[in-house]
Amino acid sequence: MGEIQSQRAKQNKAMLAKKQKNKRIKRVRFIITALIIFTAGAYMFRNSNESILGENRIEGSNIMLVNKTYMLEDSFVPKDLVRVDIDFLPDATEEERYMTQKAAGALKELVNGAAKDGVILTGLSGYRSYETQRTLYNYNIEVNGQTYADKYVAPPGGSEHQLGEAMDLATELGWITEGCPEAQWIAANAHKYGFIVRYESGKEDITGYNYEPWHVRYVGKQTAQRIYEESLTLEEYAEK
Repeated sequence: MGEIQSQRAKQNKAMLAKKQKNKRIKRVRFIITALIIFTAGAYMFRNSNESILGENRIEGSNIMLVNKTYMLEDSFVPKDLVRVDIDFLPDATEEERYMTQKAAGALKELVNGAAKDGVILTGLSGYRSYETQRTLYNYNIEVNGQTYADKYVAPPGGSEHQLGEAMDLATELGWITEGCPEAQWIAANAHKYGFIVRYESGKEDITGYNYEPWHVRYVGKQTAQRIYEESLTLEEYAEK
C-alpha cells in the first residue's frame, strides 16, 4: 500500500512538473510572439512612412520636396513633433504650434536672432495635418474662389506644413507683408539658421504659389546657404 501511494505521489509530482514546464513554455512563446508582432509593427510603420516619402525625397539628401506634384498621403504624420518654444499669435491653434524637433530648435534660434537685431517675429502656423489642410483648402475655395485657393493655399497632401518643417511667421500684430522690416530680415538671414523663404517673388511659375515672405522651410544650414547664394527654389535645387 505504501509503495503504491509513493508511486502515485511521484507520478503526481511528475505531472505537476510537466504542467508547470508547459505553462512556462507557453508563456515564453507568448512573449516571443508579442515581441515579433511589436517589432514587425514598428518596422511596418517606419517603412510605411519611408514609402510615403520615397518619391518626395531629394536624391542624395534627407530633404523632402512637397508641392502640387509631389504630395504626401493622408496617413503621413511626422514622428518627432515637438511644441515650438516661441511666442505665437492668439489665432494659432494648438496643432500649429508644433514642428519636428530639429526644425523647432532652429526656429527658436532664428526668432532669438531676429530679436537681437530689433526684429520681433512670432509664430502663426507650423504643423498642419492632412485633414486640417483639407478643411483650410475647401474653406478658401468656398470663401475666395478656386483661383485664389490654388495660388495661396496648398491642397491636402501638397502642403509642407504636413511635414512639420515649415512655419508661417508673423509680426506682433499680424501678417508679414512684402517689403516690411520683418520680411527683409527673414530674406537676408533665414539661411543662417537652416531655413529658406520657400515661395520667392518671381518664381511663381516654378513653385506654383505666389510670393510668401512669411513662409519659411527648414532644410538645414548647408542646403539653405547654397539655395540662398544661388537664388534657387527647392524645386530647382532638387534638379541639380
